[in-house]
Amino acid sequence: MIHHLSLGVRNLHASARFYDGILGALGFRRVFEDDEAIGYGLEDDEDILCLKQRADAAPPGPGFHLAFAAPTRAAVDAFHAAGLRAGGADNGTPGPRPDYGPHYYAAFLVDPDGHRVEAVVKGPVA
Repeated sequence: MIHHLSLGVRNLHASARFYDGILGALGFRRVFEDDEAIGYGLEDDEDILCLKQRADAAPPGPGFHLAFAAPTRAAVDAFHAAGLRAGGADNGTPGPRPDYGPHYYAAFLVDPDGHRVEAVVKGPVA
């Protein structure tokens, strides 16, 4: 349904450091960059998430967050740790979320611009 998503950020370099860490933990990488944008995904020039430098960038209002699929619980843990190291704020430590489902395991962060992000894996522990 969604081809890609763009987030406006006030400081591209600070945001890139954050997203390099959290998305790297989930198996994604930079697939393009220029002076005003950085795209993340799996294949060159095929971004799924794009950060765009904007002086007046602001996160969406209450109720919005962006959830990334994680391959394992260890990847969720790595996502959270990488985000904290890169200037993100904790918004929910890694762990089971039984209210969301019997195998829902997630972590929540707030990025340097105030965007709320999550990493989640929903499969049973192998």
